[in-house]
Amino acid sequence: MTRLVLGPLLRYVGADTAAIWVETDHPCEVRVLDTASRTFTIHGHHYALVQVDGLAPGSDTPYEVSLDGERVWPEPGSPPSRIRVPEPGREQRITFGSCRVAPGLTDVHGADVLAAFARRLAAGHEWPDVLLMVGDQVYADETTPQIQEFIKARRDVSEPPGVEIADFEEYTHLYRLAWNDDAAVRWLMSTVPTLMIFDDHDIRDDWNTSEAWLRKMRATPWWSKRIVGGLGAYWVYQHLGNLSAEERAADTVYQAILDADGDGGKILDEFVERADRESDGTRWSYAHDYGRTRLIVVDSRCGRVLREGDRAMLDDEEFGWVREQCRGDVDHLVIATSLPFLLPATIHHLEAWDEAITRGAWGGPAARLGEKIRQGADLEHWAAFESSFQALATTLLEVARREDGPQSITLVSGDVHYSYLARVAGTSTPISQVVCSPMRNTLPAKYRMLQRAAYGRLTDLPARALARLAGVQKTPMKWRLSHGPWFQNAVATIHIDGSMASVRWEAVDTEAALTEVDRGSLSKLPPA
Repeated sequence: MTRLVLGPLLRYVGADTAAIWVETDHPCEVRVLDTASRTFTIHGHHYALVQVDGLAPGSDTPYEVSLDGERVWPEPGSPPSRIRVPEPGREQRITFGSCRVAPGLTDVHGADVLAAFARRLAAGHEWPDVLLMVGDQVYADETTPQIQEFIKARRDVSEPPGVEIADFEEYTHLYRLAWNDDAAVRWLMSTVPTLMIFDDHDIRDDWNTSEAWLRKMRATPWWSKRIVGGLGAYWVYQHLGNLSAEERAADTVYQAILDADGDGGKILDEFVERADRESDGTRWSYAHDYGRTRLIVVDSRCGRVLREGDRAMLDDEEFGWVREQCRGDVDHLVIATSLPFLLPATIHHLEAWDEAITRGAWGGPAARLGEKIRQGADLEHWAAFESSFQALATTLLEVARREDGPQSITLVSGDVHYSYLARVAGTSTPISQVVCSPMRNTLPAKYRMLQRAAYGRLTDLPARALARLAGVQKTPMKWRLSHGPWFQNAVATIHIDGSMASVRWEAVDTEAALTEVDRGSLSKLPPA
């Protein structure tokens, strides 16, 4: 009997469609409701993405999964999995978070907020329209004992990359552990639509920080297999399910793999090799409309331009696409980027200063020092790509000041292992930065002290002065942190109801249950 290896995962759900993703142990026919699809094969592993059409808006449909006619899901004792299609005009909930180590160690990483969230939903709590995972879904460089056992059984870990993930095969095992580690989480991902975007740890810490970093990685004998395996696994396990049916139909790589006579691994490898070397023609970003709310998910890792003196978070083509999506024809604009756009002011100015001296503002020796600081202190957020920060800030301000602009503009992010809300001043449409991180990977106490220190004017003023001395332009927008920081494992939910938008953070308490940390408005202007 063919077995379900991983899944089902409920991925993008549209106005009348839903995609269900599975991995199986043999080629087979996968059936969900009245729709069947054949598996496709990548490096000996078998996957299917079943596109169910004709669902009624507002419907709530339980489903089963059958492989070659044999029912394999739900498993005995599991709650039913369901497909909920949004009803036009209804309020919306977008739940999000980032940085989840799984399986994890409770004494190191804390309790899993996603497991607590799943248990509460199973008890009948309010349902999100989408679960957005904004980076570090898996940790390829900071592996846990379970994946290390698998790695040690197949190769010599005394040779690089040691107990880090080496190739596609090890990535497949890593995803199985991450998404099968808890029965409640597995059920959650089968019944709440999930959307995802990578961050550095999905590949390696500091991924694409700079051209110097990339040269160093490409000079190693193991990096080629790592990046091809990592991007290939991301394409299969995360990216495909982010797309609508129309987008997948237009995806030439996906169609070529479906049409392949046998294993499509070579097709995928060639694609991701090009994607790593050339950002042109490759887009990991995507956008979906939920009624009058537009969700834009931006790749802030793989599409970077790293040429010295010409760094950019996004290349021109990608930024043009983002600008086009940031139109004012919706009520609410939600922009997800794994790296926070608006950091605490001290950190923002220090990152901008470091980029300026690395470009040569203070001469060659300072530039070399700046590169060491950039890599050592992870100074590679939007502020460290100043031209991109300025361009996106200007775009958001243009949209916010339009007479027909949205009611709110909200940036959602993770990465930094703490949560907060920042508000932009001086716009007719509120612009907010909401950060929620981590889901499960708590920040050590010594780093919490440093982050708290970055919130005051005592550190902001000298950091701002350093940036000015290095020739950094004034930022086109001003912002302040109004809520936070909090350092618990947490999940946040954006609630949109008509013209109103708000956010609520919830953390895991000592009983591994969710408790509210704070909430804030996203559709009311901050005080002057």
